Amino acid sequence: MAHGILFDHARTARIGLPEAVFCEGKPFPALADLLSRFGRGSGHAVLFTRLAPEVFARVPEEVRSRYDYHALSRTAFGESMPPRRRGRVAVVSAGTADGFVTWEAARTLEYLGIEHRVFEDCGVAGLWRLAERLDEINSFDAVIVVAGLDAALASVLGGLTPKPVFGVPTSVGYGVAKGGDSALSSMLCSCAPGVGVLNIDNGYGAACAAARVVNAL
Repeated sequence: MAHGILFDHARTARIGLPEAVFCEGKPFPALADLLSRFGRGSGHAVLFTRLAPEVFARVPEEVRSRYDYHALSRTAFGESMPPRRRGRVAVVSAGTADGFVTWEAARTLEYLGIEHRVFEDCGVAGLWRLAERLDEINSFDAVIVVAGLDAALASVLGGLTPKPVFGVPTSVGYGVAKGGDSALSSMLCSCAPGVGVLNIDNGYGAACAAARVVNAL
């Protein structure tokens, strides 16, 4: 226990997914204590999400040196899960502006030991970008779709692949995009049947949803 934080160490045995630490909003002393305990060599795989660069920079260098940190996705881990022998996930984004969510999903998959590939800039404003990558995307076992604005990519790809699709609306966009509300509504109203939808900007949750599919193979 650290600063009132109780770890669910049995989660992996129950659901096949280890616990993660959502860092945003946590007191810095609590985060610093947790980071000091779960770095490389600790023997415990723990993923830290929403760990802002300015917060991570406040952690002592000897602690930071024990982590694989990715600033765009705001993720960090010291130990990771063993590589899986089966199952691959495609992470498909509409644009590089969605990168902070796209790479949170990709980094979570990396942490979970799941083979994956990121396909960026597949937005529907230039359908050829998706069309020329579709055969390769369909070679994966599950697909994560990350898109802001009108999030039309989820419906388009949902109608072009037989694989499980998990849509992640992002908070990217002007005005009526309303911080991702429009993208969320668009994905929830998708005319493509069977598209699962995660919360706004929740790349971590999408990776875990895809991992459940992969774990069942």
